[in-house]
Amino acid sequence: MKITKLETFFVKPRWLFLKMHTDEGIVGLGEPILEGRSQTCAAAVQEIGRFVIGMDPRDIEHNWQAVYRWQFYRGGPILASALSGIEQAMWDITGKWLGQPVYRLLGGPTRNKIRLYKHGGGPVVDGRVPNAAAAVQQGFTAIKVGLPGPLRHVDTLAKVQQFEQYFAALRATVGPEVDIAVDFHGVASPAMSIRLAKAIEPHYPMFIEEPVLPGNVDELVRVARSTSIPIATGERLFTKWGFREVIEKQAAAILQPDLSHAGGILEVKKIAAMAECYYGSIAPHCPLGPIALAACLQLDACIPNFLIQEFVNLGDGYLKEPFQVLDGCIPLPAKPGLGIELDDEALADKLYDGSWDHTPSLHDDGSVADF
Repeated sequence: MKITKLETFFVKPRWLFLKMHTDEGIVGLGEPILEGRSQTCAAAVQEIGRFVIGMDPRDIEHNWQAVYRWQFYRGGPILASALSGIEQAMWDITGKWLGQPVYRLLGGPTRNKIRLYKHGGGPVVDGRVPNAAAAVQQGFTAIKVGLPGPLRHVDTLAKVQQFEQYFAALRATVGPEVDIAVDFHGVASPAMSIRLAKAIEPHYPMFIEEPVLPGNVDELVRVARSTSIPIATGERLFTKWGFREVIEKQAAAILQPDLSHAGGILEVKKIAAMAECYYGSIAPHCPLGPIALAACLQLDACIPNFLIQEFVNLGDGYLKEPFQVLDGCIPLPAKPGLGIELDDEALADKLYDGSWDHTPSLHDDGSVADF
């Protein structure tokens, strides 16, 4: 079997989908996207295609290593994301060729359902957070929220109290049986992250995500040692080499590799194995499209240290059979490969030219929020 063509197309809202065609008629799907850089990723996919076209898509490890080593400049958000989507498509083809889900080819399942968390932030109304309440009513047992507004490097007591009151309202809304994670997005300085963590610690957060920007693991260690709240990070790290120092220094209890950024399905399985040696858990990052989610579910199914899965779209309007959620979980996928099929007819009115991009969030004084 040989790869004959890599076809990328931009899909609303800001996604990049990949179809990998073969000479035997099997088509593999991947999502080689980096948020805000879809055109750049599409160009990188075509550049990598100069190598993979003509190769056997079932030689996944060989092709991955060849592409990664062949590029003099390796890793990083663009090259790793392009390679991730290509790798996902190769696994999809291999699973379809063998008639098995990808997780069956990676050691088999370690669970029969995949727990999800839902984004459940929003305003406080009469001491409660309606969005969080709605998520619980839908059957979700975990939610994630963000910081309410930008922070300065060292902010006021009033800002800390505001955050503590917000988190207290969340806990009162969902009760003690529902997990609440909070994403700092790297916008708090390490000093402020320590203060904020101390303020909400009595309300038992599930984890704090990205209390420190990537780039200084020792500062992440400092924050992690200051609190009993589990620290999570990893969405902006790429390949096993990007995670090595975080794992070895035990800077985070929960790793959040993104299967569309970190190198693909097998690479994240290797990262999970590295984390397992240090009793770390895996909660894959996935604020992306349904192909990326499908890849995550295959990985979630077969690793022993899976914790919980992020999602924003279950495939409605994109997949012929969108994922179904029951009691906050997705049942183990059963179909071959990634287990999904695109609804090309429904996608027709979602295609665009890839020209959209993100704009940075700003403080009131106009300074950039992500310092």
